Amino acid sequence: MAQTEIATGSNGKWSHTDTEFEDRALNCVDCGESFIWTAGEQLFFQDKGLRNEPKRCKPCKQAKNERLAAIAAAQASGVRQRIEVSVQCAQCGQQTTVPFYPSQGRPVYCRSCFLSGRSSEATA
Repeated sequence: MAQTEIATGSNGKWSHTDTEFEDRALNCVDCGESFIWTAGEQLFFQDKGLRNEPKRCKPCKQAKNERLAAIAAAQASGVRQRIEVSVQCAQCGQQTTVPFYPSQGRPVYCRSCFLSGRSSEATA
């Protein structure tokens, strides 16, 4: 169990806090891989007043930030940017591309599965 120390006041003296943190294994919502949320990162979250634990591993968080930065840069320059994201179809498992960033927790379908799903809804 990692015990955390924080500086108190402007005198720079160290004291132990009542809260102790342990490294925790979490699952990334994007790639599904397990990653470690270290005791130091948990202390940082507490110091900043952040209440929710991280949802993404560092590579997925960086990729998300890069996507958001690219979108913001394109909007600022007035350029209409076409995107293609490679995904796996939730129904047949085929690799395909879609012109949007998929929402977390929502299935994405290839064109043929999407169209067959729409035609079966129309007949029902």
